[in-house]
Amino acid sequence: MSEEKLLTVRDVSSILSISEKEVVDLAENGSLPAYKVGGVYLRFKSDQVQQFRKIKNPGTRRDEARVQKSAGGRLGDFLYFNDFYIVSLIVVAALLFIIFQGR
Repeated sequence: MSEEKLLTVRDVSSILSISEKEVVDLAENGSLPAYKVGGVYLRFKSDQVQQFRKIKNPGTRRDEARVQKSAGGRLGDFLYFNDFYIVSLIVVAALLFIIFQGR
């Protein structure tokens, strides 16, 4: 019996030409059928994604993506996707400051 490979959020965002955050939002509100693997990771069936793509007009999504985002929107996306790295950088900088303050 062959097992179907489930798609990741990144795969679906590439297929639908939308951001990963939009894919997660669609899955959370039930518009796009999704499955949780291990209770944490979202996965999608390829045929369901293709069916969703046919139902939703992909041309309008591409046109919306071409519209320039405001600086606040771009900053929000940056912080959303890089929050771990930013917090890690702050913690490392604070530790280095504390270490070299003792000299």
